[in-house]
Amino acid sequence: MTDRNALQGFARRLTEPLLPHFSEGRARLRLGVNTAIHDDTAAELESFARPLWGLAPLAAGGGAFEHWGHWVRGLATGTDPDHPEYWGEPGPHDQRIVEMAAIGFALALAPDRLWDPLKGPERDRVARWLRSALDRPTTENNWLFFPVLISLGLDRVGVSYDHAPVRAGLDRLESFALGDGWYADGPTERRDYYVPWAMHFYGLLYAALAGERDPERAVRFRMRASLFAGDFQHWFADDGAAVPYGRSLTYRFAQAAFWAALPYAGVEALPWGVVKGHLLRHLRWWQRRPEAVGEGLLSIGYGYPQPALAEQYNAPGSPYWAMKSLLPLALPASHPFWTAPELPAPALAPVSAQPHAGAVLMRAGGEVTLLAGRQHHAWVRHGAEKYAKFAYSTRFGFSLPSGPLGLEQGAYDSMLALSDDGDHYRVREEPGATQMAGDTIRCIWHPWPDVEITTWLTAAPPWHLRTHRIRTGRALHTAEGGFAIDRDPGLTRQACAGRARAWGPAGLTGLIDSDGQRTGRVVDALPGTNVLARRTALPTLTGQLTPGEHWLRCVVLGTAAGPEGEAAWRRPPAHPTIGGST
Repeated sequence: MTDRNALQGFARRLTEPLLPHFSEGRARLRLGVNTAIHDDTAAELESFARPLWGLAPLAAGGGAFEHWGHWVRGLATGTDPDHPEYWGEPGPHDQRIVEMAAIGFALALAPDRLWDPLKGPERDRVARWLRSALDRPTTENNWLFFPVLISLGLDRVGVSYDHAPVRAGLDRLESFALGDGWYADGPTERRDYYVPWAMHFYGLLYAALAGERDPERAVRFRMRASLFAGDFQHWFADDGAAVPYGRSLTYRFAQAAFWAALPYAGVEALPWGVVKGHLLRHLRWWQRRPEAVGEGLLSIGYGYPQPALAEQYNAPGSPYWAMKSLLPLALPASHPFWTAPELPAPALAPVSAQPHAGAVLMRAGGEVTLLAGRQHHAWVRHGAEKYAKFAYSTRFGFSLPSGPLGLEQGAYDSMLALSDDGDHYRVREEPGATQMAGDTIRCIWHPWPDVEITTWLTAAPPWHLRTHRIRTGRALHTAEGGFAIDRDPGLTRQACAGRARAWGPAGLTGLIDSDGQRTGRVVDALPGTNVLARRTALPTLTGQLTPGEHWLRCVVLGTAAGPEGEAAWRRPPAHPTIGGST
């Protein structure tokens, strides 16, 4: 994955395994049993539409693909109310609106492939069906962009529509801008990958395709993206890995879609060789993970097939949003993005505090750790694990619980877990009041009404420091995890009073109790809990608390194994005095 030809081939390799799964009328793609909250018809439309995020740029840039007839026929039958494969009318907050946006995008980029082959009555039905979504109520977040994208396709093929709801949606979307190039994903605390792969991605598409008629808005979209690039590059390791964090991680290499959208909209936020490197290194990182991106269908999961990672809205075709990262295929080979030599990962500061995200990004040894504070999302499955852990790592990922009992089922990496019965543990689910000062995040949280915990997270790459003040009205068992490490290649383990660590081919991770009050152990988490490794071990500190006020302090290391990792382990940072801690 080093040039345009290779990326074109990648687009075809991702798409061709889909072909045997088309229905007779080509409007449905049945990739598996739908377990999402929307109906099966919407799920099969999703599987049909999402590959267009890659196929349309491929066609726009002159790339060959022999199977456009499947999508042309499917579009004709899926929009025909008299056909048994009709997709149905979109209702309020309907998943169909999401997938109609992909079709609008494809019409905007490649009308010669998807629109021109249609007959007159077929075009009329497609136009009527797409127009029906423009005034439907949608969720107050990135979904407001979907009618905008539908309208871009209608514009390209000369279909008239009411512009008022589209303009209103754009105005509302801009109200989510926070400054410094950041957006919130609606009136929420979420500032996750939906900022780059949705808010910015769609805004840049609009700037490129509608900028002539809406120039002031296009300038704002481009300006925000340019500012955001400086922060977002800190989310990527030197080898291209992105920090796994937040919801919808099954979209995988959509994490780099922002870098794909910059050149399409002509925004040289960083030198083209740097932007190119961010995108292609990320795609190569995924190509080296055959369990995630092999020769067959994309699965639900991240580093490997992992249904437990799915959100309520993830159906079998959901992962094909990843094809957004192929947008530069729409650019000619002469574009400076393609002609510029790919540059290595730039030298970045070891610590990047990003208040809008409530995060501190640490960089050491080319790897990235994100310290998390303010974000939460209680609605999605495993929202606490996806947003409210203390740390997320490009090397070690993070873990999901597999059950309610014990440390093995809970897989409490980068969490302080507490139990009042020794079996059922609670963790930070929704961070309360959060403050950031330099490289430290302070957060208050309440696992029970009579238990208040104030946590300070401090960057000290390759380490980070954790300080907890616990005011409890009940006796508690405590377990605090470091990073979960792949145990399949073999591990060496060490656990004693006040410390625990494990190391092997996958790296070195451990934590040290700064006060020596807790007991170290290495827990084997149940399989299938970590998003990167199928079986992991988890260095953990355990202890017990009586009712009253207590301070727990530890330092946590996650790095590569070997001489440098051993040297780092022997030099833990001094724990500063915070509040009343000593």
